[in-house]
Amino acid sequence: MQRLYDSVEPRVMDEHMLKLAVEEQGPQEEAGPLARQEGILFKDVLSLRLDFQNLSFNNIEAIEGLDTLVNLEDLSLFNNRISKIDSLDALVKLQVLSLGNNQIGNMMNIIYLRRFKALRTLSLSGNPIAESEDYKMFICAYLPDLGYLDFRRIDDHMKDLARSKHQYSIDGLKQQEHLTQARLDDERARQEELKKHKVAFVEHLNGSFLFDSMYAEDVEGNKLAYLPGVGELLQAYKDKFVIICLNIFEYGLKQQEKRKLELDTFNECIQEAIQENQEQGKRRIAKFEEKHLLSLNAIREQSNLTNIEIKIVEYGEDITELFNVLMTLEMHLVEQLEETINMFERNITDLVALFIENVQSLMAQCRDLENHHHEKLLEISINTLERIVKGELNEDLPDDVRALFVDKDTIVNAVGASHDIHLLKIDNREDELVTRTNSWCTHLVDTIHKDEIMRNRRRVKEINQYIDHMQNELDNLECSDVID
Repeated sequence: MQRLYDSVEPRVMDEHMLKLAVEEQGPQEEAGPLARQEGILFKDVLSLRLDFQNLSFNNIEAIEGLDTLVNLEDLSLFNNRISKIDSLDALVKLQVLSLGNNQIGNMMNIIYLRRFKALRTLSLSGNPIAESEDYKMFICAYLPDLGYLDFRRIDDHMKDLARSKHQYSIDGLKQQEHLTQARLDDERARQEELKKHKVAFVEHLNGSFLFDSMYAEDVEGNKLAYLPGVGELLQAYKDKFVIICLNIFEYGLKQQEKRKLELDTFNECIQEAIQENQEQGKRRIAKFEEKHLLSLNAIREQSNLTNIEIKIVEYGEDITELFNVLMTLEMHLVEQLEETINMFERNITDLVALFIENVQSLMAQCRDLENHHHEKLLEISINTLERIVKGELNEDLPDDVRALFVDKDTIVNAVGASHDIHLLKIDNREDELVTRTNSWCTHLVDTIHKDEIMRNRRRVKEINQYIDHMQNELDNLECSDVID
């Protein structure tokens, strides 16, 4: 039987569709307009139905665009045109999945669902897959934690039968999953390490990466490696070069720890100063509010207008005094934090400058090695040319290498081109490190200054709002007394 929507154009799951569905299924009545006005964050959505709703969501062909629904627990895509279960990886909290009345026909789609450890309820009735004789057994075997299939509870007996029937295949699958997970864990660990190295600005300096990159695009240098004696020269050069890179790497990590300690200590000092200042402010406000209640009661109890006016004036003076005290506290805090920030800025700038200076010194050693290698390589190349001219070269050289020895200018240019590539690689890596380190330092200091400015503005605003509130209470009291 042909479905009602076969003549309707397929729909693509996009942000507009998700937003529409979330709004329609979000808070209603009084909360509805507010939610639509402020917007509902996709990460806050726990349940979503993209199924039959007056033909509005029932023509989806592929699952996609759900990556932002990271906390979704219940998803319904009932009555669509979906033929493949995929693109749900971000839904790690998924517990209920309804895919009934779709076009899923391959049993391998079930394997994909094994990654959802919280999945307990699954509906696939109305799909071609459900017509398979092994449908229920296969799902129970490959999704052993599933509690309900097609709205029916899976009993333990069925699970045991399914496990026995598919035990061999499942064991093989588990082994493969373990290997895959191990590779993912290794890659994740490598990425975490790389992230640490990047924060220290010394990524890929803990080995031969920089040296290898110098020869990756060095056509002439790779040809010259075939010359007699160059192999040993090149290996000695590489060994020394890598040692310097490792020195830069280790030094970079140690300096990063020092910068981190400096920043952590600074943040602790800032927070302690702010907290202490806030506590002083709270104590003054608490003392004022205690007196505030007594003052209001005293004013209300007075029947003599003159006495009332005196009390109101006294209370107004108390408010002004509180304002002055709070603003003075804030001014002292600003001065204290400014001094702390300036000291931190000097310290972190000095640490960065020292780091860059020492790295540049080590990079200069890399250039010295390259210059020495260049001189030795040029000497070997000239000697080889002389031996070729005299017919004294006994070693066989590849044709493209012999082509470099047509004359002295050609071989000198080839050695020089190789040298230039190597120096450029060293210079670029040094420039990158220096630029990124300085940019980090500048951005950090600028952010700290901006954050302090914003903190001060918020605090002054809080003080003014509180004082205005107290003053309004007094003004209202004064007006009511006049009316009385």
